[in-house]
Amino acid sequence: MEKSCKISKFFILCVVLGVLSVATIVTLWAIALTDSVEVVAPWDKYRLPDTLKPEHYNLTLWPRLTVNAQGLYIFTGESYVIFQCVKETDLILIHSNKLNYTKWGDDHLAKLSALGSTPAPTIKKSWLQPTTQFLVLELNGKLAVGESYQLDTVFVGELADDLAGFYRSEYEEDGVKKVVATSQMHPTHTRKTFPCFDEPARKAVFHITLLHPRGTVALSNGKEQEIVNTTVKTEAVTQTRFEQTKSMSTYLLALIVFVMGINLLSAQIRIWARRKAISEGHGAYALNLTGPILSFFEVYYNTTYPLSKSDQIALPDFYFGAMENWGLVTYRETNLFYDPLTSSNGNKERTATIIAHELAHMWFGNLVTLRWWNEVWLNEGFASYVSYLGADYAESSWNVVRLVQNTILDDVHRVFAVDALASSHPLSSKEEDIQKPEQISEQFDAISYMSRCNLLCDLLSTFLLLDLFKFAITKGLNTYLLQTFHGMKLPVHDIMNRWVLQMGFPVVTINTATGLITQKHFLLDPDSVGSVPPSDFKYEWIVPIKWMKAGVVQKEIWLLEKEALNNKLTSGHWVLANINVTGYYRVNYDLGNWERLLFQLITNHQVIPVINRAQLVDDAFNLARATIIPTILALKTTKYLSKEIEYIPWESALDNLDYFYLMFDRTEVYGTMQDYVRNLVTPLFQHFKTITADWSKVPDGHNEQYNQVNAIRMACSTGLVECQNLTKGWYSQWMADPDNNLIHPNLRTTVYCSAIAAGGAAEWDFGWNMFKNATTASEADKLMSSLACTKDHELLNKYLRYTLDSDKIRKQDATSVIVYISGNVEGQTLAWDFVTQNWEYMFTQYGVGSFSFGNLISGVTMRFSTKAELEQLQKFKGDNSEIGFGSGTLALEQAIERTTANIKWVDENKKKVWDWFLRETA
Repeated sequence: MEKSCKISKFFILCVVLGVLSVATIVTLWAIALTDSVEVVAPWDKYRLPDTLKPEHYNLTLWPRLTVNAQGLYIFTGESYVIFQCVKETDLILIHSNKLNYTKWGDDHLAKLSALGSTPAPTIKKSWLQPTTQFLVLELNGKLAVGESYQLDTVFVGELADDLAGFYRSEYEEDGVKKVVATSQMHPTHTRKTFPCFDEPARKAVFHITLLHPRGTVALSNGKEQEIVNTTVKTEAVTQTRFEQTKSMSTYLLALIVFVMGINLLSAQIRIWARRKAISEGHGAYALNLTGPILSFFEVYYNTTYPLSKSDQIALPDFYFGAMENWGLVTYRETNLFYDPLTSSNGNKERTATIIAHELAHMWFGNLVTLRWWNEVWLNEGFASYVSYLGADYAESSWNVVRLVQNTILDDVHRVFAVDALASSHPLSSKEEDIQKPEQISEQFDAISYMSRCNLLCDLLSTFLLLDLFKFAITKGLNTYLLQTFHGMKLPVHDIMNRWVLQMGFPVVTINTATGLITQKHFLLDPDSVGSVPPSDFKYEWIVPIKWMKAGVVQKEIWLLEKEALNNKLTSGHWVLANINVTGYYRVNYDLGNWERLLFQLITNHQVIPVINRAQLVDDAFNLARATIIPTILALKTTKYLSKEIEYIPWESALDNLDYFYLMFDRTEVYGTMQDYVRNLVTPLFQHFKTITADWSKVPDGHNEQYNQVNAIRMACSTGLVECQNLTKGWYSQWMADPDNNLIHPNLRTTVYCSAIAAGGAAEWDFGWNMFKNATTASEADKLMSSLACTKDHELLNKYLRYTLDSDKIRKQDATSVIVYISGNVEGQTLAWDFVTQNWEYMFTQYGVGSFSFGNLISGVTMRFSTKAELEQLQKFKGDNSEIGFGSGTLALEQAIERTTANIKWVDENKKKVWDWFLRETA
């Protein structure tokens, strides 16, 4: 009995110990699991919660256009936002960045009040969360669903010269410094101006009032409703109150205070700019275009212009080319001004298409808006697509087909170059992949993705037929009026999803011996296929193939699967696919068909459509880079160019030969390549000498004028003495008489560059002085790029240093100047060293809106083709990982991938290419 009792006690003890052990283990597991699952507070996330819906803002801002006692330019502001609670919450998150707040009586950063009968909960705690850029308000109670509330704030911000948010621009006129308060809210800088729900889907109405120095003018999205002189805190000011806006996204807000001139077409259409520019007529062309383009889009969209006025303004300092703020479009001066005496043919076309692009957004983008930044491709791509239609309506003599063909050529090259990389990405990303401000900005640095959509819009209009496409867009506008547009719900989504939701594009291979058509994901580096992310569509596309046989257009073929047979392809005649480049893909052929096409080019190239002659060259060179066809086969497509006088094929060839220059201009191949290209271009140079009566008149057509530039540029750069003497003579004449520049505007960039490259300090110093005294932005741009052409390292280093001095090079132009210098073989290493040495300063100090970091990284690494340069890139990435790369993150990955591919390509092709050039020039 006693024994059994002891056993029972021992058993109980074991059970207790076992239970305690299990509990301990479970507790440890729970702790471990809790530690491994990171709990993120709402204010540490980058997206707004879906609990509050803004209805309208009331904002009063007062920018100071002189420095304060601390030597700063500032603005002060008071605002309130009325919002509705749509989900019960005890937390208010509202965006705020770089603003200092005045505390209220309860020691909090904002005041909350209820507009209904239910009192608002008191504020428990308020603070700023800099990383995610939020003003955070924790409440002592819940906000009630369906109730409206008002949040008041008083704040101060710096009117910095960083080109972002509400910022400062300066210029000099008649020896007097002028200060402008202006804005760039897009994409995430409205929060730097006042606290707001700064996401595109959070539309609201804005009531804006600006206080400003007397004698200045204030502009915003709405028409000026009341302008009165008053006194605030003993200071005499003017108060301008504007009509309320339509319900719109925060990024479309615009605020400007300035002393400027105005061109009036009517009370509704106004062009604003520096007074001198207006008095000299630089805004007249834009003024005359605006009315017809707006009228065109009213008909095109079947919707009247939604606002009471259309203001457009040229700003001395502006990061983007232009910005479609609703009712107040802002531009770089070079994109809005046109001066017949100094602006080239290209400047005029660019001005027309950019104005049409921005005005197209007044409907598609502003009236109907993207829900989140992952869909920016649709917004920008469609505006690009219809901009050519608007420009053609306003300038009917230009021929929209030529405009679109030139643009397709330019866009195809830029788009394909990025989209053929394994580090590319689909047009439409997942919302959760685009969260941080720098990720949002990155969507706009990759301009090629907007260009890809431009091509896909063209493809879409082909699917639907143009009238049906227009009807679908018009129906979308009317269906989603004043709402948010999310995704594309057109009947062709099964086709388009493959083009939108997976990255890249196919190479379509046609075998004319068997009739087999196949498609494959095209990658410039075939070895990178292992790093390509998976696709739900397995990198297969539905491909429309327009084709011709021996010059006769055939019935369109649709490639619906990975491969298909078509016996009509096997007749023995040459076959050409993707007629007029309406499809977004490259085309390869069997060797026999390539040889037949090459023979056709040599014997009678005009049988092949002009844009397809350009396409053949471009496809061949890129197929060769991807090791799909021999590099020598690609080079053979250029042999016929000695007989070619059309712009588009020449532009395509020069773009592709530029890659060879980048790879070989620091090697022994360079000299023989120069000899070959000079032999090709000399007949073209002589052709233009003849038709211009020894350079005394301008060619008739736009494309002829463009190709004249190509002829002179390449003849001079390849060492044709007659050309070099011509450009040096023209530049010397100008140096002798600076007030009388006889060089035609079309030719100035080429002539300036050639003369400065051949000259020394005297030519460079003259160009610099002319740049600083240029009265038009387009002339300044020509000189700015040409100054990078010098071969003098001391001058190039000085020019690089100027990019960090905004008195010498405007912040908006700093990236361009560095990239121009890196494009010069003499400046490549200098530019790279400059960027690596100054990265931290440029990235953290010089201004968030001043550098396009993606363009900068891409530009200074385009020549990289050695193992040493790859190591430098990887070291740059490692050394600056903590500082970061912002919108240049993707560009850096692409630069590493591109350099790796370049190294391999040079190793495999250098000797073969050199031998071929030697044979062709023997």
